[in-house]
Amino acid sequence: MHTTDARIVAANPDRLIKRLCNHWRHKFPVQLNEHGGDIELPIGQCSLRAGEGWLDARLQASDPEQLQRLQTVVADHLVRMAGDEPLEIAWQH
Repeated sequence: MHTTDARIVAANPDRLIKRLCNHWRHKFPVQLNEHGGDIELPIGQCSLRAGEGWLDARLQASDPEQLQRLQTVVADHLVRMAGDEPLEIAWQH
């Protein structure tokens, strides 16, 4: 299993997690609770946890190509969910 992580500075990380989970809930299995959210996509898994002013994202996929694709998909959707708030996402392997 291949894994990557990112700590993303965000003004309202809980809101971002809820928006992304609700966005994908109709397509993929989603677990959302007070600690964060977990999304099971066909190309891998996404775990999101909120802290004070930051959001931790952990992605897992079966191969490096899928992981790269998952990074792009999750980052694009987080940026979209953030609206006007700029997000910087730097994945760490």
